[in-house]
Amino acid sequence: MSSSGSETVRVNLAERSYDIQIGTGTLQQLGPLVAGGGKLRHVVIITDEHVEQPHALAVAESLSEAGAQVDALVVPAGEKSKSIDVAADLWERMLVIETDRRSVVVAVGGGVVGDLAGYVAASYARGLAFYQVPTTLLAQVDSSVGGKVGVNLPGAKNMVGAFWQPRGVLIDTGVLKTLPVREYRSGLAEVVKYGVILDAEFFAYLEQHVDEINRRDDSVLRHLIARSCRLKADVVEIDEREETGHRAVLNYGHTFCHALEAVTEYSEFLHGEAVAIGMLCASRLAERLGRIDSATTERQCKLLTALGLPVEMPEVDPAALLAAMRHDKKIASGKLRFVLPSRLGHVELVGEVKEEDVRGAMTGENG
Repeated sequence: MSSSGSETVRVNLAERSYDIQIGTGTLQQLGPLVAGGGKLRHVVIITDEHVEQPHALAVAESLSEAGAQVDALVVPAGEKSKSIDVAADLWERMLVIETDRRSVVVAVGGGVVGDLAGYVAASYARGLAFYQVPTTLLAQVDSSVGGKVGVNLPGAKNMVGAFWQPRGVLIDTGVLKTLPVREYRSGLAEVVKYGVILDAEFFAYLEQHVDEINRRDDSVLRHLIARSCRLKADVVEIDEREETGHRAVLNYGHTFCHALEAVTEYSEFLHGEAVAIGMLCASRLAERLGRIDSATTERQCKLLTALGLPVEMPEVDPAALLAAMRHDKKIASGKLRFVLPSRLGHVELVGEVKEEDVRGAMTGENG
C-alpha cells in the first residue's frame, strides 16, 4: 500500500507537543519516527493477542531496523485486560527484561491497549517515553489522542489513571482493512460524535459519504481521521487536564454509555456501540429539556443506523443505570451533569437534570 496522501495533525501543548501522522501503509515508518535521529536503545511493545500478528510484528521489525532492542509484551484481548492486575503483571515483566528510564513504550493496538500501555508507561520508573500506534478506528480518532490513560475498577470505568501525553502517534489506515466489521463500526460512533459536538459541516460530510465510509475508502478515512483528531486536539489544547470543564464536551453520550457498559459488565457492547446508544439518549434528554428539536435527534439516529450502529437502549434496569451514573466523573456536589446539544455542532454541560427526565431519555418516553 502506498503512503501517499498522508496528513499530520499537530497537538500544541508547549513542551509536551507532538504530531499525529496519518497515512496508508505507514507502519514501517515507526522506527525512524521513534529514533528521531538519536540513539534508540530499548523499546517495549505492549500489544494484545489479536494484534501481535501482523501489526505488532511489523512495528517490531521497523524498530529493530532503527537499532533498538525490542521486547514485545502480549496481553489478552478485550476490556478485561484494562485492569490493575494486568498492569501489575506488565510492571513485573518489564522489570525482568530490565526496562529502565531510557526505555520507550510503544502501544500497538486498540483503545484498551493504548490506555493500559499508557498508564504503565506513566507509572513505571515514574514515567517513560510513550508512542501510540492505534490499530482500531476508535483508538485512531479518540483514545490515542489527548493523553488520558488508565485502567478500570470493577465498578467504574477509567477511574484509575493519569494524564500522560505520547511523544507521537502513528496512524495507518491500512490496518483498518483487517478490522472486523463490528469493531470498525464501533469507531465510527466517536467520529459521528465530533460532528455533533463541534462541527456541523463535518456531520454533513459524514452523511454525504456513508457509502465510502462503509467500504473503508482510504482517502475518506484519512480525511475523517484527520478531522476527528484535529477537533479533539483543539479541545485538548484548551483543557489538557480537564480543569476548566471545556474538555467535558468530548464526553457527549458517555454518561449513559459508561453506565450501560458497567451494568452489562463490559461484555455485551463494544465501547462505540454503547457510545451510539448513549448519544441518542443524550439527544432525547436535550429534547425533553427543550434544548433541541426532534429533527436533530433524528439526523443522528439516521446516520448512526446507516453506519451499522445500535441506537436502542437494551432491556436493562433504569435504576441500575442511574446508580452507575453516580460514579461518573462529571458529578458535581452529588448532582448528575450531562453534555447536551443545543444544535448540531455545539454542546454544553448541563446540571440540575431531574431523574425522571433521565429515565425518560433512556426509555424513549416523551417528556
